Amino acid sequence: MNRREAKWVKPVLITIALSYLGLLILVPAANVFYQAFKDGVGPFFNNLTQHDFLNAVWLTVLIAAIVVPVNAIFGLCTAWAIARNKNFPGRTLLLSIIDLPFAISPVVAGLMIVLLYGRNGWFGPWLESADIKIIFALPGMILATAFVTLPFVAREVIPVLEEIGLDQEEAARTLGAKDWQIFWRVTLPSIRWGLLYGLILTNARAMGEFGAVSVVSGNIVGKTQTLPLFVEEAYKQYQTPAAFSAAVLLAFLAVVTLVLKEILERKTRIKDVEE
Repeated sequence: MNRREAKWVKPVLITIALSYLGLLILVPAANVFYQAFKDGVGPFFNNLTQHDFLNAVWLTVLIAAIVVPVNAIFGLCTAWAIARNKNFPGRTLLLSIIDLPFAISPVVAGLMIVLLYGRNGWFGPWLESADIKIIFALPGMILATAFVTLPFVAREVIPVLEEIGLDQEEAARTLGAKDWQIFWRVTLPSIRWGLLYGLILTNARAMGEFGAVSVVSGNIVGKTQTLPLFVEEAYKQYQTPAAFSAAVLLAFLAVVTLVLKEILERKTRIKDVEE
């Protein structure tokens, strides 16, 4: 390739990349905002005050509020076990299990939960006799969301723990610090950016999850309908203004997630430079 031909390569590649992103992301996103605001700001905010919409928002926030702390605790424990114990039996299996939600379709994950906890599932008869409802109820939606958001905290914290090593913790233990003191005063401050990054990704996925939740929830309006499910149902019922208004709210949450992600990445880069 001569120099003249090489000059065209970079602009062409950039054009192809921007065109692809524009057709895939920018144009659809712009259309969502146009459809939501084409009748004015008043109708947009009126759609956001509808009873079914508010129920969907509340249920989405509730599920995220439960799932995020649970997966944060699980992720911290799992990351600690993997990063601090290189040779324990089952380490490779545990790593594979953590990555399982990345490999399995959310719809398949929802189906697995139904086959376990549904009326005809493995635990169905026992749950029914105990009057415990999992499928088409909040517990099933929490299980589905917890499954699809399982890896994020652990996968962000593991490399941070491996990078900081054991030196600081061993020094604190030599000075007489107890295990919980070492965790709160030494380990947690060292992994805080990775942990926050994992929490942001977990929260974003929990609020935006559709596939697994749609299978286990039944999409009952006002009862088991999250915000993504509300968007689909409103669009199917030709309530397009309400659907696009809800979609704008989800897009706003995505933008907030990207902004927080960028801030954390910059904080991490600054910290790495200082060290």
